[in-house]
Amino acid sequence: MNISFLLETLLLNWEIILLFFFIAILYSSVGFGGGSSYLAVLALTSLTFIHIRAIALLCNIVVVSGGSYIYIKNNLFNWKKIIPLVLMSVPMAFLGGYLKISQKFFFILLGVTLFIAAVLMWSSKFITKKSKESNFQNSTAKDVSYGGVIGFISGMVGIGGGIFLSPLLHLTKWDTPKRIAATSSFFILVNSIAGLSGQYLNPNFSIEPTITLILMFTVLIGGQIGSRLSVKFISPIKLKKGTSILIAFVALRILWKHLM
Repeated sequence: MNISFLLETLLLNWEIILLFFFIAILYSSVGFGGGSSYLAVLALTSLTFIHIRAIALLCNIVVVSGGSYIYIKNNLFNWKKIIPLVLMSVPMAFLGGYLKISQKFFFILLGVTLFIAAVLMWSSKFITKKSKESNFQNSTAKDVSYGGVIGFISGMVGIGGGIFLSPLLHLTKWDTPKRIAATSSFFILVNSIAGLSGQYLNPNFSIEPTITLILMFTVLIGGQIGSRLSVKFISPIKLKKGTSILIAFVALRILWKHLM
């Protein structure tokens, strides 16, 4: 890799790199990969939608791999309940990633997805509190269907799906908050791998290697920090609410541009 080209890329994209670093810290601290926020940032750049999807999934994989390892060490996985969730999500995420879609359709779907993610992120504190007040229930058939739908949409857009799965599991009283965070982390990991695999096999797949490697290294560092540390000076809830507002703004901007 040419050093001068690398330095030029760093200087031209320092704002994006910095945003990815802080996104990785924030999301990894609660078991997420950050895919929705990576997409929101990348959607405002000149990168093609094919590059955007691949970068978001690769960064997801980097962040949640470390988080999943920590959750495994702490014995927070209930495999009997996790397997039904990923049983259909993995093939559907692969299919979603493999499908050939137009740039216009991608950005409309992305705008809708980001807006829903922003709403779910804003309301996550209420959802988590509510889930602690009820007895846990689960249905294998429902878990399979939840995983399949979320996996398919995630594969098409370029996220792992945790931003949708986690609030849903809290609302349905699926398990304890810690186990839900662990489950979301693993769900994001396997769906990101499946979605990326589907994209890779699509004849139109391409990637911009320099910025992709830089951003992957950035979120690796941020993810390791977030997995081990809690935010001490600013409330995580306030950070999540601030992030949700920014994501909603980007979503509405994308929809306005591609629908009007």
